[in-house]
Amino acid sequence: MDIGPYGIWTFNLDLVPSSQGVEHVAELEELGYGAVWVPEAVGREPFTNAAILLRGGSRIVVATGIASIWPRDPMAAAAAQKTVSEAYPGRFLLGLGVSHRPMVEDIRGHDYSKPYSAMKEYLDRMDGALFMAAEPTVPPERVLAALRPRMLRLAAERASGAHPYFVPPEHTAFARATLGDGPLLAVEQAVVFESDSTKARELARTHTSIYTGLPNYTGNLRRFGFDDDDFVPGGSDRLVDAIVAWGGMDTILDRIQAHRDAGADHVCIQVVASSPRPPVESWRDLAAALP
Repeated sequence: MDIGPYGIWTFNLDLVPSSQGVEHVAELEELGYGAVWVPEAVGREPFTNAAILLRGGSRIVVATGIASIWPRDPMAAAAAQKTVSEAYPGRFLLGLGVSHRPMVEDIRGHDYSKPYSAMKEYLDRMDGALFMAAEPTVPPERVLAALRPRMLRLAAERASGAHPYFVPPEHTAFARATLGDGPLLAVEQAVVFESDSTKARELARTHTSIYTGLPNYTGNLRRFGFDDDDFVPGGSDRLVDAIVAWGGMDTILDRIQAHRDAGADHVCIQVVASSPRPPVESWRDLAAALP
């Protein structure tokens, strides 16, 4: 599966009618992006959403970033992946992850005590699941949401690679070293098009505030020198600047290239904007500027 060097990661397509989402995906393909990444949280169901969005374009990949292992059993996930992959050969990439304790225990009521073991068992059961329907002509592929060594190694062994989220380029170098050569490394990078530091960080914190209270992310960032002083609500200036690239186009392109230089095969760019509408103009400007 070829997802190219750059993609778009976005919540915004959940917030518009699905017919508009299809049109946006078609334009993202025309702009040259290799993939569009869509989430699973408390919005649209990701397999259904991917099947709808794949009506847009003819080459662009729709990837889930990520589909959680908790809302559906492994047999259902395997069937859904094969169903979408059969309809759109080589164009659906399943990003699969363990999500976070508040989402899993507080909202869904599952036990989050052993997320790594849960993922490993889930993959085993997916791979052994019965599927008595037309098989995809192109083998389905998956990546794992992975930050720490064990999950990164599992991504290399049991998937096509890894999809780290909310990470600086230093983590990308660490992830590449852990994965080794070969496995796909598709890294999310948030960006804000604003050169005034106060305005840029204020907007960036609408993004970082979602994640600075989640132990999966804070625990990972401690490995790279961040500490309690950085995990204030919304994050310290140092953390915000490390996670969100803000400024003019050249500054943002430098951060994207830093991930590529550190070993990322693909950077999925998340434009953080003040409006919930899809940031189409920013997507266009980025596409014109990317190498």
